[in-house]
Parts: sequence; C-alpha cells; structure tokens
Amino acid sequence: MDPKTFSPEHFLWDFNDGVATVTLNRPDRMNPLTFDSYAELRNMFRDLVYVPAVKAIVLSGAGGNFSSGGDVHEIIGPLVKMDMPELLKFTRMTGDLVKAMRGCPQPIIAAVDGISVGAGAIMSMASDLRLATKDARTAFLFNRVGLAGCDMGACAVLPRIIGQGRASELLFTGRTMSAEEGERWGFFNRIVDKAALMQEAQDLAARLAAGPTFANGMTKNQLNMEWDMSLDTAIEAEAQAQAICMQTKDFERAYHAFVAKQKPVFEGD
Repeated sequence: MDPKTFSPEHFLWDFNDGVATVTLNRPDRMNPLTFDSYAELRNMFRDLVYVPAVKAIVLSGAGGNFSSGGDVHEIIGPLVKMDMPELLKFTRMTGDLVKAMRGCPQPIIAAVDGISVGAGAIMSMASDLRLATKDARTAFLFNRVGLAGCDMGACAVLPRIIGQGRASELLFTGRTMSAEEGERWGFFNRIVDKAALMQEAQDLAARLAAGPTFANGMTKNQLNMEWDMSLDTAIEAEAQAQAICMQTKDFERAYHAFVAKQKPVFEGD
C-alpha cells in the first residue's frame, strides 16, 4: 500500500506530511456503511501496520455527520434473510474492523460531527482520541433495533472509556449521548467549534506525526495488551517496551537535542 497513490473505492483518502485523512463519503445518507465499505476499511487498517510513512490518522465523515452506521437497505435488509453461518461471518467481519483499528500502530483521531450511531459510534469508540462538535450525537442504538449492546467490542471497550454504569445505560437503552455528556464522561477528549473541527484534528494528528512514532506505536500496543494483565505483568511488559524504545535513534536524538537546548526532530526510527 502506497499512501501517496492509495485510491479506495468506498471512502475518501488524503495523505500529507505523514497524516492520512479517511473520510466516509455518502453525505446524502449520513455516511452509512455497507458490506463492501466495512471490508475495505478493515483491510486498510490492517495494511497500515506495514506503512510507516503514515504516522497518524484522522477519521471523519462528509457533510456534517460522522456515520449513521450500517445501511438500512444494504445491510439490515439482507441480514434478516441470512442463516446463522452467514450472520456469524458478517458479525465477525465487523468485529475485525475494530481489531484492525486497535491493531494498527498509528494513533487514530476521530473527528465527530452530527450523527454518530451504531457502527459509526463504534468506529469513534475504537479510535484512540476523539474530538467533537457540540452537534455530535452518539448512540450505540443496537438495543433499539432488537439487538444486544454487545456489538463490535462495545461491552469491552466502552466501559473502559466512560465507566461500567454509564456504558450499561447507553447499551441497555440505546439512547443518544450528547457532546457535552461525552466530554464530561471522558468519551470525547474535547469539544471544538464546528468550523474548526477538521483543523483541530489535523493539528493534533500533525503533532503526533512529528513525535517519536515508533514509541507511540509501542504505547498503543501496551494500552491494548494491558487490559487483561496483572499489575506485575504490566509493569514487566512496560519495562521491556521501554528498553526497546531506549535503543531507538529517536531516544538518542532527544538526548542530544536536550543537551543542545534544541527541540528534538523525531524520525520514527
């Protein structure tokens, strides 16, 4: 995958100075996902493991909304006609998108405006950082369509972000979480002006891209791995991860820059 020539079929892609911008682009329908767009997004995030030129990712939606989740006509309709093996194949594929997002070493910043529901809310949840406008409306609405709230890792990830009780409320009721609630509960890192959303996300991504990207990837990996570690195991894992980072050239660059009273210029090696 060459980030300069990558041309996806089901979403927009832009790459500049180490930052990739992924834009869900069906604004007339509030950017729903289809079987094909699920798969293409999953494959893209998997491929990014091997694309060090991409150092940070901004994920957004076109036309004033993030994503309305699975397309009612192109996904929901066909699902009610499938047998169990077909359904399980689909639900495993959607879960694989979350695995791919968590598994790629690059930090993912979700820039959320307007509607972010169902699988859209999950993609925001699976990102590493989330910026929102005051118009952001987030709902894990699976319960409202007769499904369990345990979709695409929601019962594992959401409580770790906002707490068990709050996650339980959202997943049992499917109600909408306002932007203000999301920020207060820790789901959103901050709320920004609508007109400034993409610039704020790009600025944050550029800051991360200019940092020690190998070390950032190690941080993301440890955040994932330490969910089910004991404290002793986690501390040992971090000791090993940090020792690896201490052998990078970026660590040496930071030392020499500090001695010279300069700002370090990281190169990701």
